[in-house]
Amino acid sequence: MDQLGLFPLVWHTPTTRGIADAVRTGGIGALPNPDRRADHAMYQEVLCRSALNRAKGMPFKWTLNPYRGCTHACHYCFARRYHAQFEMGAGDDFASVILVKVNFPEVLGRELAKPSWAREQVAIGTATDPYQPIEGEYRLTRRALEHLSMASTPIGLVTKGPMVVRDIDVLQAVSRQARCSVYLSVPSVDEDAWRRLEPGTAHPRQRLKAVRTLADAGVTANVLMAPLLPGITTSRSAITATIRAIADHGATAVGANIVRLDAGTREHFLRVLGAEYPHLSDGYERLFADGARQVPKAYAQAVQQTVREVMAMAGLRKTNSLRPEASAPAC
Repeated sequence: MDQLGLFPLVWHTPTTRGIADAVRTGGIGALPNPDRRADHAMYQEVLCRSALNRAKGMPFKWTLNPYRGCTHACHYCFARRYHAQFEMGAGDDFASVILVKVNFPEVLGRELAKPSWAREQVAIGTATDPYQPIEGEYRLTRRALEHLSMASTPIGLVTKGPMVVRDIDVLQAVSRQARCSVYLSVPSVDEDAWRRLEPGTAHPRQRLKAVRTLADAGVTANVLMAPLLPGITTSRSAITATIRAIADHGATAVGANIVRLDAGTREHFLRVLGAEYPHLSDGYERLFADGARQVPKAYAQAVQQTVREVMAMAGLRKTNSLRPEASAPAC
């Protein structure tokens, strides 16, 4: 019997909407029962009304996100802006206030059991990482995968968490029942950029070791080299070092794109950039002038050309990556 079967949810567990209402009127201090841990984050258990979220204009039809907020704390993360839905900030709140959807697997199981479920592809981890450290305790992602396997539903999963190898058995089961692809996010193997911009994540080479482990177990595992950051990880030498490391760890395909700065993420990232890379601030103001969310097309094409050339030399192919930044999460 699982944890929720032994300890049923009781009436006072708030919904995600209830959390938004509480924070709107009383700030973060109004969270009803947060669990503050040694990582200095607060974890608030919540109930969700739905698990599957319909995606529009994407190569997949549905998304799943068992958590909201992420202690990986990547400063460029597109999902920072989603915390505003809960009246919380895209800066420190995103990485320090994590909503845990404790009834997520059960809700998903009911949705997948409906006769109308057409077994369309589901993308996991499109808003926050499904293998951030708290997953080690709650196991929401693992239990969701078990339901998806039983429902013969194809999945694509994006993560920066080497913990994904814990669930090789379930990923193998999904692969037997449907399609299963895991994408480890490794924007760069540059250690300085990792320390400054991905402070809560595992070392990039630990993530690549997870790629090797998954591939050796027969699970399709590739790498998303995203986002690439102008002036930080877009030089030919930086791209070459990363792609060579990817090839050395068993991946056969790579997806790459350049950072996108939407409202919320933009303000936070540019503040961090000014502190960590002040010499690049003026260049970013030009690249993202007049509120632009993306770099100019010519710049993007030049970077992508470098990626293609280096990939070809390494014997890798380009994957049609899950472009998570284009899909908003469910509440």
